[in-house]
Amino acid sequence: MKGIYKITLFTLAVVFLAACSRKKNTFLNRNVHAVTTEFNTLYNGDLAFEDGKEQLAYGFRDNFWEILPVERINIEEADAKAPNNSKNADFNRAEEKAAKAIQKHSMYIDGKEYNPQIDEAYMLLGKARYYDGRFIPAMDAFNFILDRYPTSNNINVAKVWKAKTNIRLKNEEFAIENLKKMFETAELTEEELADGSAMMAQAFINLDSLPPALDYIKIAEENVKDKELKGRYTFIKGQLYNRLGERDSANIAFDEVIAMNRKTSRTYLISAYLEKGKNFDYDKGDRTAFLELLQDLEANRENRPFLDRIYNQFGDYYLNSDSTETAIKYYNKSIKAFKQDRVLQSVNYQTLAEITFNNAEYKNAGAYYDSTLTFLEDNSRQWRRITKKRENLDDVIKYEDIAATNDSILRIANMTEAEQLAFFTNYTSRLKEQAVKDSLEAIKVEQKIANKEFYEKSTASGPNKGNSTFYFYNSSTVAYGKGEFRKVWGDRKLEDNWRLSNKQTSLINSDEQAVAITPIATNELFKPETYIARIPTDEKVIDSLAKDRNFAYYQLGLIYKEKFKEYNLAANRLETLLTYNPEERLIVPAKYNLVKIYEVLENPSEATKYKNDILNNHGDTRYAEILRNPNSQLPTDESSPEFKYKELYKEFEAAKYAEVIQKAEDYMMVYNGNDIVPKFELLKATAIGRQQGFEAYKKALNFVSLNYPSTEEGKQAQLIYSNVLPVVAVKEFVPDEKSDSWKLVYKFTKEEDEAAQKLKDLLDKAIADYYYTDMQTSIDYYDPQNQLVIVHGLKTKLGARGFGEVLKENKKYLIKNPFFEISSPNYKIIQIHKNLDEYLQKEVVQQ
Repeated sequence: MKGIYKITLFTLAVVFLAACSRKKNTFLNRNVHAVTTEFNTLYNGDLAFEDGKEQLAYGFRDNFWEILPVERINIEEADAKAPNNSKNADFNRAEEKAAKAIQKHSMYIDGKEYNPQIDEAYMLLGKARYYDGRFIPAMDAFNFILDRYPTSNNINVAKVWKAKTNIRLKNEEFAIENLKKMFETAELTEEELADGSAMMAQAFINLDSLPPALDYIKIAEENVKDKELKGRYTFIKGQLYNRLGERDSANIAFDEVIAMNRKTSRTYLISAYLEKGKNFDYDKGDRTAFLELLQDLEANRENRPFLDRIYNQFGDYYLNSDSTETAIKYYNKSIKAFKQDRVLQSVNYQTLAEITFNNAEYKNAGAYYDSTLTFLEDNSRQWRRITKKRENLDDVIKYEDIAATNDSILRIANMTEAEQLAFFTNYTSRLKEQAVKDSLEAIKVEQKIANKEFYEKSTASGPNKGNSTFYFYNSSTVAYGKGEFRKVWGDRKLEDNWRLSNKQTSLINSDEQAVAITPIATNELFKPETYIARIPTDEKVIDSLAKDRNFAYYQLGLIYKEKFKEYNLAANRLETLLTYNPEERLIVPAKYNLVKIYEVLENPSEATKYKNDILNNHGDTRYAEILRNPNSQLPTDESSPEFKYKELYKEFEAAKYAEVIQKAEDYMMVYNGNDIVPKFELLKATAIGRQQGFEAYKKALNFVSLNYPSTEEGKQAQLIYSNVLPVVAVKEFVPDEKSDSWKLVYKFTKEEDEAAQKLKDLLDKAIADYYYTDMQTSIDYYDPQNQLVIVHGLKTKLGARGFGEVLKENKKYLIKNPFFEISSPNYKIIQIHKNLDEYLQKEVVQQ
């Protein structure tokens, strides 16, 4: 028996070893390798692949503000192409298993594959690489199937996946061409037809060709078996109808999603309701029924994850129903119910910003725009648009704050002593009443804690309603605890070693601290004399406050008129300014702008009043001349803005940059509203660049491009900002050996004009005496304190230094001024970035 047993084992081992051969095409070999491949290697690979795919899907969040992608997954193209550099361990394992199956079980004999599972292995290999973001290697795997296994039952699947990969690689046209050939020549199953059509739709969506995308997504939706995908494709169909302006058809598609109810994802169901809400016709639709629908959606407990979106729809409903206050309430509720939809948050804040903006509440609008920007992707088109709006509000907020603050101070300063005392007595009495009330509340809380009431009474905020004794579930005890901690430790940041004395910080202002420490009866904050002592009495200070206030009102009038077209607000600010007896330079421009404002408001009586005022009381001004003859603004007229610009440009060419900057500002105020203003702005920006260097120039150009985008000057500024500045932004100095053009430089202060000119004349004489025809001199502006006398046209650094030494030693010239040599590229850098000291220090180190 033992002999028979051994013989049997030996025979089985020989048979098994023979079956392991990949070079013999026998029934046993084919089936052993096929079964091993399918139920061992590929089985484990498929498990790892599905795990990795689930991880990707779990981390993906749909953006319902855009057309949904056909694949509910986000894949970024990877740089690494080797399997061991995979971003996801599960896909790496799946790829390894697929490769192992191919390496150990492929039976490719005489140009034919006899293991029917190998094409499955290549499919797994391509899919794992695809989902790992390595699209080129994935393409290789799919192409291998198409080339080597033309009769495989996976051939059409491979074609679809190849199209998917091409779409990821931005080769949409190639993907469309291949899929069309497949539709025309192959017999497709419903699943293959659905997958292929969905990819065709995605390719056309990427190309922004929506009509054919709609045709193919319909085919995909009709043939797909997976209910979740069917809901997704139907929802995309509705989105495409919306983009094409066919709202009725879109609503029918969304109704189809709603009819699926629990057969598809609830995300699509709620989104379909909300998309229909966006399409609601407020003129013809049943508003009562629509509101009841929204209320039902809000009340349904299953919809709690979507409350932020539902509240946003409530806000839109009330905004379109002229119930702005209720709309604001719901937009704020949407903000508080924030889940993960950053686009929704940006929409909420932007809507609130536009509401407050339209109500002329520009400071609040600025705050809402700031919040909007925090939820937008940096440098996106929307981000740039909101940034521009926000920057336009900067001046309004700045000048409104100045006007309000200075008005308040000046009003109090102009009161009599008795009026001041009465005003601040009333103010401090109200402060004291509130402080006493707060103290009593604190005592009550302290007593409750002493009586251990918080152990017995439940709070709504705790998870165990009616039974919780946890300290932090009681807001009153938490507030009391914070107060006790502050009394003992002061204000401390949450960080290591917070008990150390040097860790105490000032998280509250000194006034609050004084209230907490000093008894109310003796606290200086509750005495009128404390505030009366702070009232300015110096006439110079009061005059300065009044001057700043007046200028703020003037600027507000122009900003409301020019930027925001808020003519009533503009008129209010300018007329208020005139009641304050402003300085002469503001009176006539304010009256002139009031003429123009009332003309726009179609109020001829007011316009005529201010026009006659200018003609009768300011008849010798430029504004009077324009009102008398609006067509008399000839460029040759010395009082015209064109003439002023030409004169100012001559000063710019003479390197009088400080004068150009100051005069440009003056002219912009005088000619505000005139088309010449952007020219002055650009000239001022260029002068700033010459005077202060690269960073200041960049900032000034950005201002011009943002504030005058539709003018030639604004477009030119944007062109320089985008194309020229990046080229000259480099501050690193060029190595000496790379330059064949050098300069000899003498440095003078601005006060040494005569000495600089004298040296230039002497250098010109020396160049003429030595017959150096390729050399010339100049006096160049460097900064407001320094100027440079330059000898141009030298070929080498040693040549420049030698020429300087010759001039120093030659008795005919005896130029003893210190000098340095610099290459032309580096001279350009020091003029652009104003870093001469850095260059000279580098030269000293090298020597």
